[in-house]
Formats: sequence, C-alpha cells, structure tokens
Amino acid sequence: MGAHISIPMYRRTVSRRYRLVGQRCLNCGRINFPPKAVCRYCLTGTEFEDVPLSGRGTVYSYTIIAGGGAPPEFADLARCRGSYPVALVELEEGPRIIAQLVEIPPQDIYIGLPVEVVFRRIYEEEGVVRYGCKFRPQPAAEGENL
Repeated sequence: MGAHISIPMYRRTVSRRYRLVGQRCLNCGRINFPPKAVCRYCLTGTEFEDVPLSGRGTVYSYTIIAGGGAPPEFADLARCRGSYPVALVELEEGPRIIAQLVEIPPQDIYIGLPVEVVFRRIYEEEGVVRYGCKFRPQPAAEGENL
C-alpha cells in the first residue's frame, strides 16, 4: 500500500472526514481541513472551532491518473476503468481538497467547474472498506442552460 493508514488511525479520523468538518483558527480566522494541531496558514494558531463545510466548491486544478500512475490502493480502480480524474477542489469556505471526480467524462472537466461532495467507497485495506469524499458536478439550477 502506498498510503497505508492503520485501522486505529482511520477510525480516529472517520467522523471529521465523513461529516466534512473543518477548523476555524481563532488566531487568523482561516479554515483548516483536514484538522491540524497548528494552523497551516498563520503557523501560530492552536485554538480552533469546528466548522461544518458545505461540500460545494469549484475545480481549481485537475489531472487524469493513468493506470500505471495510480497509487497501489487504487490499482483495482485503474484496472477497471483504465484512467480516472482527480481534482484539487476549492471549497466555498476556502480550503482545497484533493479528491476523485465522479459522474463526469474527462473531456467535460474544466477549471472552475462547480462540484459537490458525495460520499463513496474509496478502497479496501486490511479487510476494512474505506469510505470518503469524492466530487461530482453540481446539478444545473432549474432553468439554467448547460
């Protein structure tokens, strides 16, 4: 496994990852996700308040992972699909998250694409199915032309 996360560590972080909860630094006001012991922005803040994140954002950057470039834990996905898109998504609240894009052909992805979080299976390790966040295009608003 390339990004091994032990079962105890995985279970300790499940609630924040599954509910998409960030931390607002009480020193600088910026939101950290995933949660950190020290603010990644001001590097001095150590006191935080929990902030539920909307799960809505835009594609800041993206790439297509080819089968041979996939990390070991995603080898099955690469074998089934060949290649798959991964994006750096900038959430409405500010943090950026790297995640797989789903429900969209690669040729339709663009910088600025509005996306929303979905909860999906990521991979299985040590007999435990790991779930987490992926992103899909936001549905068009009623009456909006695509």
